[in-house]
Amino acid sequence: MHTNILSLILTFLFSVASLTGISQNQELLERLRDLPEVEDVNELNADSLFESKYMLMVRQPVDHDHPKGPSFTQRVFLSHLDHEKPMVFITEGYSANYAISSKYVHELSAILQANQITVEHRYFGQSAPEPMKWKHLTTKQAAADHHRIIRILKKIYTNTEWINTGISKGGQTVIFHRYYYPDDVDASVGYVCPLNFSFEDKRVYDFLENVGTDSCRKRILDFQKSMLKQKDIFLPMFSDKVESSNYSYPFSLETAYEMVILEYSFAFWQWGHIGCEDIPSGDDSDTAKFRHLVRVSPLDYFANRGLERMRPFFYQAMTEIGYYGYDLSPFGDLISAVSDNTFMFALPDSVEVKYNYSKMQKVHRWLQTEAQKMLYIYGENDPWSATAVETANNPNIHKIIKSQGSHRTRIRNLPENQQEKVYRLLKEWIGGDPSLN
Repeated sequence: MHTNILSLILTFLFSVASLTGISQNQELLERLRDLPEVEDVNELNADSLFESKYMLMVRQPVDHDHPKGPSFTQRVFLSHLDHEKPMVFITEGYSANYAISSKYVHELSAILQANQITVEHRYFGQSAPEPMKWKHLTTKQAAADHHRIIRILKKIYTNTEWINTGISKGGQTVIFHRYYYPDDVDASVGYVCPLNFSFEDKRVYDFLENVGTDSCRKRILDFQKSMLKQKDIFLPMFSDKVESSNYSYPFSLETAYEMVILEYSFAFWQWGHIGCEDIPSGDDSDTAKFRHLVRVSPLDYFANRGLERMRPFFYQAMTEIGYYGYDLSPFGDLISAVSDNTFMFALPDSVEVKYNYSKMQKVHRWLQTEAQKMLYIYGENDPWSATAVETANNPNIHKIIKSQGSHRTRIRNLPENQQEKVYRLLKEWIGGDPSLN
């Protein structure tokens, strides 16, 4: 009998807790819908870490200096856990389609047991104005987007710490957000994010000449040269693959083929999926060599379909945030079709650009002198570590480099001693007891 009474009490308490959760979620939904800057709110399925999840469409000025001018809606994903928990603010550098998934949890959200916001970058995905006014796609305007979203949502999350984070271009966006609005968040974690000083940052060339072992770099170069020397064999294979994949390029087929080969060394080290011992040699079949090439250096990177999706990125790269090019000198006359080793070909049609060399230098000086509570995580073998943020002159910012790590370097795959350093910094900056759950 006592067991039955206890069971009834537990069932009642569980029901009350469930109803309370539903009530709190409904209250949050209503508060989100009452925000005047939020035009639409849709409830989504949430991961078990969170209590609820929402997709918001936030009205943003195309030009924050003229807020009453043209506007667009920006897609924002909010995963709610608790108003008293920290907020992880993810500055995506591209589209945020992945954030729709109920399973998407940033590792910092798990480590800190935190709420989570993911912001789609302006001009990407569903967050693009019509027409595209390219001159307003700047780091300053994007940072103003993030500042405004934080200001809006801090009306609801008033009693918590905020930490912004991002990966690769999203990590660059973290830097720019803090540069323009240093007090928006309490701390920052940027993953594998470069700070480039040119649209063709030649530090990448020096990196590729020294990364890994001599024998591995020689094997890479020998493979590239062999694929160029035997165009009579591999260019027809390339043509067949392009046709079957329904790809087209903004230049000749031979130029596209050479660009794929030039990209090979950067892609090989960036992702680290394949070991040096797996690079084909002279004894391997032509089919094996070609399959290896397109596995490491995908054909769609330079294809019109991919370029169209990535056009906003290339605009930013060629105007402010920089990129890399290709060192043609090791190949001599084996390169005959490529005439421009940069990515100027990827710019929007009829848009003239001029690279702003001073902007990233100003960001660099700020990082060296004024930045506070920022952590950067890199992989040693990732070419983007060639243009990593420098931290030696500012004890208030930190950098961790994973030995032999790639662009896939994250806190969860760091060695234990480096993970402990991350947790120590997070505890100092955000509080609580961080752990990788």
